[in-house]
Amino acid sequence: MKTYLQYWIDMMRCAAKGSARYYAWLGFLGLLVAMGFATYLEQLEHGLVVTNLSDQVSWGVYIANFTFIVGIAAAAVLLVIPTYIYHRADIKKVVLIAELMAASAILMCMLFVTVDLGRPERFIHLLPGFGKLNLPTSMLAWDVVVLSGYLVLNLHVPGYLLFQGYRGKEPAKWLYLPFVYLSIFWAVSIHTVTAFLYGGFGGRPFWNTAIMAPRFLVSAFAAGPALLIIVFWAINRYTDVDIAGSIFKYLRRIVSVALPINYFLLFCELFKEFYTDSTHTMSAEYLFFGVNGHGLLVPYIWSGLAMGTIAMIILWTPKLYKNPIWMGVAAVFCIIGVWIEKGMGLIIPGQIPSPMGDLVEYRPSASEFLISLGIWALGALVFTVMAKVALAIQFGSLRAREE
Repeated sequence: MKTYLQYWIDMMRCAAKGSARYYAWLGFLGLLVAMGFATYLEQLEHGLVVTNLSDQVSWGVYIANFTFIVGIAAAAVLLVIPTYIYHRADIKKVVLIAELMAASAILMCMLFVTVDLGRPERFIHLLPGFGKLNLPTSMLAWDVVVLSGYLVLNLHVPGYLLFQGYRGKEPAKWLYLPFVYLSIFWAVSIHTVTAFLYGGFGGRPFWNTAIMAPRFLVSAFAAGPALLIIVFWAINRYTDVDIAGSIFKYLRRIVSVALPINYFLLFCELFKEFYTDSTHTMSAEYLFFGVNGHGLLVPYIWSGLAMGTIAMIILWTPKLYKNPIWMGVAAVFCIIGVWIEKGMGLIIPGQIPSPMGDLVEYRPSASEFLISLGIWALGALVFTVMAKVALAIQFGSLRAREE
């Protein structure tokens, strides 16, 4: 018990120490979190009237971000598999960072769902003893289960391994390895269930597709590794930790394969939408070309596709992807492109027109923007602190004192 208490004290001390750049980064993120929280208090006071959500478009930028970030969380499995199944020593050095990023992402997912609730206290109806999850019929209930379970798994495995590393002891495989294997299947489930959640809406034909789950997974395997490339680049540049070049090569290969497959599946969807020329194509028509002068999302989706195309060109061209700057551009464009296509380009047009035929456009309000920015900043803040402590333990600078 004494060692465990000292462990937390030492971790907090480690998290509190850093360079001026580290403090500036935490201060910047803290400012964004404070702005987002203050705006959310205003939303709590006045209700969802401060947003631009409506009866016709009831899911907006909050759920769009949730949909994208679930994929970021699921992408950690791409480092877990080669580490624990194929025993790649180079990836083993950074796999905990990916798992901590997954935990931060799940925290953000839960926050985005919370702020989307007009009455967040009603969440207690999902808790045993207070309410009912309506399992197994409710897909929302399954989403709660898989997200909560994945968060626990991605806190337990790195938490146990880091504690043993802090103590300088060899971890017992039976205390973490079964949970690692479980997390591999669980990572697939969190995005599959989210896809089923949308695909199960009979009144939203834009979402009624059998390849929704494969699209979600492959887009996650594009954007997630792209974000890890940026994270590992930052670790290389601003810390004493040296991330092996083989890890960047491995992640680039995954993105260079997953991103084209993602857009191929999107093309399959568009063929089905436009070739049939049925009345149910209006959502896709609104997204890509606009309908009756309404085309708010048109520049966004085409910009996202352009960014994805540029990213693919860079990832397939050795002279470009071997240049760190161009590789960074490809990673950023991949993330933004997938966010647009999978977030605003999927959630919003799926509700336009409404089942009653109403065509009501949606643009996020300033409140929605600030709250979303605050949640992203909180996720980055939590991940930064956890990654700093994890790297200190993993590379030996943070150890338990000799008794």
